Amino acid sequence: MKSALSNNTQDKVYKSLGCDSQDSSEPSLFNNGTAGSQQYNLPVTAIQTPPSSPPYRTAPWAFPPHGIAVYYGPGRAPRLSHYFLPRLLLQGKRVLFLDGANSANPRLLARLARERRVPFERFNRQIKIARAFTCFQLTELIARVPRFLESFPADVLVVTALPDLYFDEDIRDWDARVAFEQALGNFGPLARQPLTLAIFSAATTFAPPAARRNFFARTCREAGEVWRFNLGDDGRPNLICERGPANARLGPAATLAR
Repeated sequence: MKSALSNNTQDKVYKSLGCDSQDSSEPSLFNNGTAGSQQYNLPVTAIQTPPSSPPYRTAPWAFPPHGIAVYYGPGRAPRLSHYFLPRLLLQGKRVLFLDGANSANPRLLARLARERRVPFERFNRQIKIARAFTCFQLTELIARVPRFLESFPADVLVVTALPDLYFDEDIRDWDARVAFEQALGNFGPLARQPLTLAIFSAATTFAPPAARRNFFARTCREAGEVWRFNLGDDGRPNLICERGPANARLGPAATLAR
């Protein structure tokens, strides 16, 4: 699975967005490119062409009350899922986190809890994390969600690295497509439940084999909302709406830490 993240302007733009200011050893969330690499733009034909001045999500960042939403950006963008969690957990909601990007970071969650003067144990009781290291494992975890919900009735399902994991070049195109189709097929019944499904992806960072280049567009087609992480001219991180409900109330985005 080859990363094709630009190493110059893009990494500099996102550095302030992706760093944990409390820990100098925390890497930039968006800096996983290599010198001399090229930006690869996936054909996202399923997404509406954004208007010339795209609307931003109202502050603070929040998931829709139900349905499927896709959030994407370059590099380690799935790590930004953490910044949606404190608000949910403070509202008493439960989160089932299927982590295919190896992005779940208890240290970062602990800092977010500490900043809000909430015991980390409280956060820990309201979030369950299951990790997947291959696309087959992620497909299996998604298939098991109904059983997970029986013992842990979550309000929000977060999935990271979809379809990123399915770009693995060590896996044959046919096998990757079968696993991907099964994962998407399992989203349908889940979307009809009183459940928010939030997918975090860095798919546009990778150069997948030709047979898999439509995986990201297919993922977005399943979503009612599609949002892109971006940094505004004022240096503040924004969520740019590329597809959203017609009656969505949109306004200036929040800063990342809020």
